[in-house]
Amino acid sequence: MGKIIPLLLVSLCVPLRAQTNPGDLALHLGRRILPPEVTASELSLYLMKKVIPPAPPRAAEQWTAEAKQLRKRVLGEIVFHGWPREWVDSPLKVDDLGLMPSGPGYRMRKLRYEIIPGFQSTAILYEPENLRGKVPAILNVNGHSPGGKSVEFKQKRCINQARRGILSLNLEWPSFGELNQPENKHWFGAHLDLVGANGVGLFYLAMRRGLDYLDAHPNVDRTRLGVTGLSGGGWQTIILSSLDERVWAAAPVAGYSGLTSRIERAGDIGDVEQNPTDLLTIADYPQFTAMRAPRPTLLVYNAEDDCCFRGPLVKPYVYDAIRPFFKLYGHEDRFVWHLNTDPSDHNYQLDNRQASYRFFAAQFGMPPVDAEIPVDAGIKSQDELVVGLPADNLTILGVAKKLAARNEKPAGPAQKAVLQETVRYRPVELQHALAVTSTHSRGLETRSFRFQFSNGLSASAVWLKALAVVEPAPATVVLDDKGKKAAAAAISARVNRGEQVLALDLLFMGDAVPQAPGMSGFAQLLATTGDRPLGMEAAQLIAAVRWLKKSGAPSVRLETSGIRSQVIGLAAAVLEPGLFSGIKQSKGMSSFAHLLEAPVNYEDAADLFCLDLFKKFDIGTLAQANKDVSAR
Repeated sequence: MGKIIPLLLVSLCVPLRAQTNPGDLALHLGRRILPPEVTASELSLYLMKKVIPPAPPRAAEQWTAEAKQLRKRVLGEIVFHGWPREWVDSPLKVDDLGLMPSGPGYRMRKLRYEIIPGFQSTAILYEPENLRGKVPAILNVNGHSPGGKSVEFKQKRCINQARRGILSLNLEWPSFGELNQPENKHWFGAHLDLVGANGVGLFYLAMRRGLDYLDAHPNVDRTRLGVTGLSGGGWQTIILSSLDERVWAAAPVAGYSGLTSRIERAGDIGDVEQNPTDLLTIADYPQFTAMRAPRPTLLVYNAEDDCCFRGPLVKPYVYDAIRPFFKLYGHEDRFVWHLNTDPSDHNYQLDNRQASYRFFAAQFGMPPVDAEIPVDAGIKSQDELVVGLPADNLTILGVAKKLAARNEKPAGPAQKAVLQETVRYRPVELQHALAVTSTHSRGLETRSFRFQFSNGLSASAVWLKALAVVEPAPATVVLDDKGKKAAAAAISARVNRGEQVLALDLLFMGDAVPQAPGMSGFAQLLATTGDRPLGMEAAQLIAAVRWLKKSGAPSVRLETSGIRSQVIGLAAAVLEPGLFSGIKQSKGMSSFAHLLEAPVNYEDAADLFCLDLFKKFDIGTLAQANKDVSAR
């Protein structure tokens, strides 16, 4: 007994503070709190509130005036946002490289043209064999087909157009055909946003140059200009033909849908250029379709499309709702719907091509078309259609780097008001901290929460504290790009120091990553409807810290790991001065230039590709506004 008493006394002298290790925390941090389908559902409901239903005006004259203003706003505020005017307004530069071997009834000509200084593209012009006088012309834009302008169904379409007396221009598209370079992937349009130029502007200029060429051609009847294309080409068709009134007849094929369709089906979202930042704050794609009135428009969709934009599912939004606009002008006959059932998948095959031939012939006042002219013998290989580009030709990412070099960053610390506008910061309140579970053992207390915010979105968190710690204790909020489970070491260290810790998964992190379309899909939809994921994440962080302080924490420091968490934390600290007692960062970056130079994929950090962010700020300017930032 005499030996036992001293042992008991010794044990009573041992600190009751938890001495955790990262492995001990795995159960607490690894338990899923916020199911991915819940996050997706919340985001979908949030976005549905932003749908702009098309409302036909009472008179044609009224819509004509409204459409004119919409075009002006979309081009000025969205498409050409941040683009140097000398690039936008530069004269057309085309190199005619002469004729190439063709077939009966038509001639083919190789062209190379400038999109912007240093960035060139290519095209093939198909001419009627006996070209004389003024004839109609059609701009054939490309979709997401690896072969680019050499795709069989596109060649057949262009040859048929030329053999029927139409000048047909077959454009290349970045990332395909001759422009198939890694740095031309369309996701790099987000890098253009980052440096201050809306990514859609480059895509618009690329197709507008083709229209400029046809418009200036001495043999083109400028009153009979048309555009058509599949998928990404269908998107180009509706954008160009809605915003440029030179286009008389347009036939987009399986290329777009309204916001409602894109929220309902992940496959309808598309690439970043199809969801330009802030576009849907002005007009949605149904409104773009309405801008076509009363100009002839053929909407072609496929009944069982295995890619996107399935006909019966998008028809209510882009056709049924828009017919009244054409009726205003007494031209419902110019608005045509064609549903393809053979082969019914994502295609511009024979049935769809013949529908387009009939449509353009009727709208151009040409002889009716019964069937496609067989032209299999005229199909050329991709190599045969190569025009040639300079070895130092720019790419989409190259343009972003070029623009970044032109930008002059402010020397002083970040200004709250400017950052607030850039990231579209809108404060939210933590309306309810829904307690999911708790533990109280082995010297450690934990509670798991689903944070429900006033905008209808959620985050998840685990709060931890040693049982022996007397409240109120200072707190640390831990953010990790890989989610709270990856932050076990940092969390364990702070708990062992006697702090309370909030391991937080903000929107698009850890538990709060939504199911398909995931971060990249929802980030596009949020940006195109006027939000910025970065600002939304910062708002959640600020609200969570305020809740922690109201719960009794005398001070709150922030610890981040990863480039996303780093920027969210810095932004929150600028937006809410005094929010943190200190900030510790690891695995961050010294400059936003890292996003360009690495390069960082959009899908991996969609929240960082915020329009104008690297034009107005850098990591250093954000850090200067936070004197307590350290990398320790």
